[in-house]
Amino acid sequence: MGLPLQATEPVDVVEDTSDSEGLPGDDAEADAADEADGGSDGDEPDEDDPLERFRRELWAKPGDWFVVHTYSGMENRVKSNLENRIISLNMEDYIHEIVVPTEEVAEIKNGQRKMVRRTVLPGYVLVRMDLTDESWSAVRHTPSVTGFVGNSHQPVPLTMSEVEDMLAPAVVARAEAEAVATGTSTPGSATTAKKPVEVADFDVSDSVMVVDGPFATLHATITEINGESQRVKALVEIFGRETPVELSFSQIQKV
Repeated sequence: MGLPLQATEPVDVVEDTSDSEGLPGDDAEADAADEADGGSDGDEPDEDDPLERFRRELWAKPGDWFVVHTYSGMENRVKSNLENRIISLNMEDYIHEIVVPTEEVAEIKNGQRKMVRRTVLPGYVLVRMDLTDESWSAVRHTPSVTGFVGNSHQPVPLTMSEVEDMLAPAVVARAEAEAVATGTSTPGSATTAKKPVEVADFDVSDSVMVVDGPFATLHATITEINGESQRVKALVEIFGRETPVELSFSQIQKV
């Protein structure tokens, strides 16, 4: 009598447990896994974001980025001259890209507001290249070039973070302009225009900190203030020498 009871009771318990608890548990685990997968998708970079696309393309390009000194105001001429020399000297496999960083700013003259393109780094040109004796010579002896930043014969390339800081603002500005033109900008997005500063609490010779743009975290000395356009001219130490730049009121703060 005792043996049948011992044989049947454990079997009944196991079967009841698996039937009543196993299936719902599996469904809950599956749902949790689905939620986890959905959450991880949201953390991935947006492939359609212009800035992310720019970063991916930047890191995939061959060569290193170097900074070249030029005579002030001759940046675009140097770019054109060097592009011609690359072809004539068969340097296409070594010198890949020449960039003059620029930005579009609002300029007000005689009560008229218009957008103008200005050089971000007056007196400098960025060159992406594989450094060899021949490529160095091709760049160094380009008319209006005064030398490389750093050691004249063994220049030190920029870090990718430095390149991003210099080139990203133009990418963002371009994306903002396209978004406004197509009507896809939304309130609170990166393409929303910044609120203009109404009062300038700055004086000539003030020492300020740059808080936005490619010169962020650098100190600058104000040399000229234009209250109408809400911009200042200032001297910023870049690559070991003082360089005149233009900044909006919203890009600087007193120190």
